Amino acid sequence: MSGAFLTLERIGKCYVDYGSNLKRFASWFGIEVARRSEYWALRDVSFDLAKGEALAVIGPNGAGKSTLLKLITGTVRPTTGKIVVGGQVSAILELGLGFNLEFTGRQNVYQAGGLMGLSEHALTAFMPQIEEFAELGEFFDHPLRTYSSGMQARLAFSLATAVRPDLLIVDEILSVGDSYFQHKSFDRIREFKGQGTSIVLVTHALGDVRVLCNRVLLLDRGKIIRDGLPDEVTDYYNAIIAEKENAKLSIEQRRLKDGWLYTEFGNFMARVETIDLFRAGEPVPVHTVQTGEEVEVRARISINSNLERLVIGHRITDKLGNVIWGTNTWHTRQVIENVRAGQVVFSTLRFTCSLGPGSYALSFGAHRDQHHLSACYHKADNRIVFDVVNDSYSYFIGTAHLRAGFTLDVE
Repeated sequence: MSGAFLTLERIGKCYVDYGSNLKRFASWFGIEVARRSEYWALRDVSFDLAKGEALAVIGPNGAGKSTLLKLITGTVRPTTGKIVVGGQVSAILELGLGFNLEFTGRQNVYQAGGLMGLSEHALTAFMPQIEEFAELGEFFDHPLRTYSSGMQARLAFSLATAVRPDLLIVDEILSVGDSYFQHKSFDRIREFKGQGTSIVLVTHALGDVRVLCNRVLLLDRGKIIRDGLPDEVTDYYNAIIAEKENAKLSIEQRRLKDGWLYTEFGNFMARVETIDLFRAGEPVPVHTVQTGEEVEVRARISINSNLERLVIGHRITDKLGNVIWGTNTWHTRQVIENVRAGQVVFSTLRFTCSLGPGSYALSFGAHRDQHHLSACYHKADNRIVFDVVNDSYSYFIGTAHLRAGFTLDVE
């Protein structure tokens, strides 16, 4: 990519077991020695990151995500390839990295901040805003050993973002914080992004990925297996998680003409043949409904194998992929037992459309247990796309209509 802020060219990281420290020492001087074993944490990884672009790195445990971040920050050297970074990097990699448990929060700011390249004078100037953002109260002057993991995360994030960097790298650390501080931190990350900071984020919170990032990199066994838009890569990742838990599944993805991504997978022991949205009691499918209307989702499911259990689920998401609502017949205690091959199941979900104006998608799932990770028969994300309009209620914003009203008194 022309003008890329961060460039990785065919990066690889190999960890070698020489069997003894003497052999390892000899290898440092170019002496050929026998290797007991070697493990490639990353291999042949290449990508560019533009200024102001937010990239999420996702994948299963052991995929190489944390190794990748350590290579970018320079705390680990690559075995092969080249990394070019075009500016100041601030990283939050491991909880407590650079901190001393016996030092206070304030003292740790000076120590860890110094390791980041900030002068004592600069840290003194930034100290009030670091203290204010961390919201640790009197604990800011208590030893770090008295902190919870969430308090350590507050201190680490507040220090790392005291100065807006050119590249901000965050590795799962915010997952240990409370929800209030997570929201506060993501607001700061969004602000930095808007000001031109490039961001690399490792997280398992796929909802955060969809909201914050322009692009997602999926790693597995040290290699890039997907690089693309957030909805495309996160949906594909959900599918391969199911694939690993089940027998080999068929996975299909395609971008619909209105921009929604359709993802379908399963072993098809049961398969939804038709599924449509209707106004309650009416025979013709619709694609636009009114806020407050009673609607129905009607599905016809063919059973292709004998099934111990059949669970049917639906989920509604907005255009950004945020889940608005979802449930399945496991949670409503309506599991169908001992379904036989050749049978047909008809499912009707009826609900009041209490959604705000906008475009929404409905996903369908048929599986054996409480979620699709166990014996996924058929899952279709964004199977039905529909619009909601509001002609019945006074103007409101948001994705949900609340039956709310003001009471006003003037004295």
